[in-house]
Formats: sequence, C-alpha cells, structure tokens
Amino acid sequence: MKFIAQQTAKGNRFERVKQTTQFIVGASDETDREIVRYTAGLYERLGLSRVYFSSYQRGAGDPGIPGEQTERPNQDAAFVREHRLYQTDFLLRKYGFELNDIYFEGDGGLSYDVDPKLMWAKRHPEFFPVNINRADKLQLLRVPGIGPLGAKRILKMRQERSITRLDWLPVKGKRLETLRTYAVC
Repeated sequence: MKFIAQQTAKGNRFERVKQTTQFIVGASDETDREIVRYTAGLYERLGLSRVYFSSYQRGAGDPGIPGEQTERPNQDAAFVREHRLYQTDFLLRKYGFELNDIYFEGDGGLSYDVDPKLMWAKRHPEFFPVNINRADKLQLLRVPGIGPLGAKRILKMRQERSITRLDWLPVKGKRLETLRTYAVC
C-alpha cells in the first residue's frame, strides 16, 4: 500500500490512479475505534481515495479466526455496524470531521442507536443552533440533516437572497425536522 501511495502521489506518473482498500468487519476482534483510527491514518498517511467496509459473513472463513468463534446474536447488528462505519468514513472524508470528533461507546464501538454525526451534535450543544445565513460550509456540514450537496445548495441560495424559512431549504421530511433542532434562519 505504501508503494502504491508513492507511485500515485501528486507529481508522479500514476497520480490519476486512485487507491482504495476494504475492511472485512467482524472477521477479527477489532473494535470500531480501531477501524476508524486505521481508516483515518490510511487517508492521512497514504492518501487513499476510499475505504470500503463489508460485514463478515459467519461460516465463510477458517474456523480458527475470531469471527468464526464469536457467537453473533443478530446478523442485522453486523450490518448496522457496517453502516455506522460508512457514516463515519463520510464524516472524515466529506464533512471535515477529525478523528477526535467521533464518539465511541465504552467498548470501543459506534452507537447502533444514534448516527455518528447526530452523536457529535448532541455532545456539542454550544455549537447550535447554527444560523443558516451566516454559517460557512464546514459549519453547515456539522448540522444534522445537511450533507455536502445540501450545504452547497444553501450557499448558492444565500447568494440570491437571505433564507428566512427552513422550509425553503432542499431538505424534506424527517431530515427537515431534525434540522429544525439544530439550525435557525
């Protein structure tokens, strides 16, 4: 991976080539904290363009590996774990979050009940409410219910006029209700 990173670094012959990797989550006894730490390191040190996650399917490996020996109570939980890792990955890659912005449970796992961005918001009430008309892109990206495309659209809307109602935003349904908790006009 280091060799590929050197060959694909800016200014080298293969700089347009993108390097990715994949974690098989649950094959070993790794915690989410460890996976996220390694993921952040791969982006920072090796310039990977993407990390993928795949939930380990019990019965697919050698009987001696931890994923085969540990009883999994619910396969759905494994898929929720995979989903939370993807959400965290997006926060690191696309939303300007740092490794220390990600919160883990006491066992080193991500919450199955609350997505990582909402968890950050709940732990930082001093940051909210964010004024949609004054916030920069990174501040908008911290608001639950606003993603990169939504932030871009809000910034464009503000060039034309002041936003006086959250209903005008390109957010609907449950995301809009969540947004009302964390943003004002």
